[in-house]
Formats: sequence, structure tokens, C-alpha cells
Amino acid sequence: MSTARVVVIGNFDGVHQGHQQLLTAARDAAGEGTLIAVTFWPHPMSVIRPDRTPLLLTSLDERQNLLRSAGVDEVVVVEFTDTVASWPPESFVDSVLRPLRPTLIMVGENFRFGFRAAGDVSLLTRLGKESGSFEVEGVSLYSADNRPDSSTRIRSAVADGDVEEARRLLGRPFRVRGVVIKGAQRGREMGFPTANVPVPDGLAVPSDGVYAGWVTCLDRPDAERWPAAISVGSNPTFVGENRRVESYVLDRTDLELYGIEIAVDFEHRLRGQIKYSGMEALIDQMHLDIDRARTLLLGG
Repeated sequence: MSTARVVVIGNFDGVHQGHQQLLTAARDAAGEGTLIAVTFWPHPMSVIRPDRTPLLLTSLDERQNLLRSAGVDEVVVVEFTDTVASWPPESFVDSVLRPLRPTLIMVGENFRFGFRAAGDVSLLTRLGKESGSFEVEGVSLYSADNRPDSSTRIRSAVADGDVEEARRLLGRPFRVRGVVIKGAQRGREMGFPTANVPVPDGLAVPSDGVYAGWVTCLDRPDAERWPAAISVGSNPTFVGENRRVESYVLDRTDLELYGIEIAVDFEHRLRGQIKYSGMEALIDQMHLDIDRARTLLLGG
């Protein structure tokens, strides 16, 4: 009996709960065999309609790590080019899928592929039967509220600052990663030193505001995690600031994180950005934000 080789296909941006359901079913189907995920980079819209390219939920490295954490043995990244975009469905199958020697291909029930999305689950099933080389299963889309989960829904929630909804759809907090840079150090002067991460190009970041969440130091073996009050924006109280993610780790003034990669996980939105009349008013508000973040994250 041949060993199962199960292939799943998708953009898998964010590897949200809908993706996770597909991956769990595929892992079960593969059993002791091999589970292979086929994904695309850059996002197809950046080639097909560059003006409609979405801000992505995860980098390619993060996507691959999340796929492997979900049980995938091998990640195949297809470089999405004008040539790939022009392939008819049959060429995609011949060039990408058949070389993987799949015994079963599992996709979401709304899966489309090939030039102008001409291919669907029915066509993929027929192509597999005609060659006798693989079977196809279309998996119903996961939904907790009668609306299928999608990366588009999560991007919209993140753009609105609704990090609670993003967490519900992802099955984990929305995360921003980056290397800590040195800022104007105003936070340190006010008694609230922050770890500043620039807003990453091409990736989604919550709308400007103040949040409660967690900071994880990725450059340390134990990946230590701390509760934090997080500000996203350009700090309108001061002029000439670049947009960034600033995290104050609660009750810690001893951390030296410059040049270290951190992850910032967003749990709750506290408020929008406000321009204050001066530093004293800002400090008063920061005390309130920190107290509320502490209550939400630690219960007191």
C-alpha cells in the first residue's frame, strides 16, 4: 500500500481558523504519510491587480512557521508571476501539483485556480480522475457565525482596531513582529520606556490607538513574554513622529531591547489616539491606560 501524500492549496495568509480546519482534516487524511502545503508569494493580487494588493496578516516566514505548527511536513512556495497568472488550470496542475505526486488534494469548497479563476473543485476532480493519479476533496468553510472566516474579514477587523474580533477569527492574538529601534526616548523621560517597532511595509497593523497585549522577546531561548500597554500611531501630541508600534512592558524599566526582535500580540483595544495639550496630560492618561491594561491582562 502506497504512503499517502496529501496536498493542500491556498494563500493561507494568517493561517486563521478556517485554514486550520482544512489543515487538521488534511493531517488526519495523511496519517503516517506526508502533508504538503502549496502557497503563493507574493500575493496574487499584487500581480493581477496591484492597486488592490491587500496588507498581509503575516510575512512569508511567519506563514511557513504557522503552517508547520499546524502539522504540515513540507511547504511549497509558488512564486506568483505574470506567467503563473496566465496559466490555464491544466498548466497549474501539470507544473505545480503533479510533480508533488499527490494521492489526495484537499482545498476549500470555494477554491479557484488558473487564468481568470477558470478552475474550481469540479475541474480539479475531473483532472485527477482522468489521469488516475489523485483524488480531490473540497472542505466546507469554517464559520462560527454563519459567515465563512477569511483573511479579508480579519484584515478589516485589524484595520478597524477590532483586535478582539481578529483574535476570534485567527484563534490567537493578532501579532506584529519587528526589531526594536531607538526612538526619541520621550517615554523613558516620562517613566514609561517603550520598545519601538516600525510599522512594517506591506503588512497589516491595527489602526492608530492604544491597546493591551503582550510582548515576547524572540531573540531569547525561553521566548519570555510580558504584559504591555501598546500604542500604535505617530503620537499626535508631538510633531514629526513616524508611525510605529510602541510597547511599554508593565512595571519594567530595566529592559534593554534595542536591536532585538520582538513580537507584539494585541488582545484588547483601550482607546483611539488623542492629541494632548502637553506632557503632563499625556502622563495622566498613560497611568489610566496602564491600569486598565493591567486589569484586562492580569485581572488586577
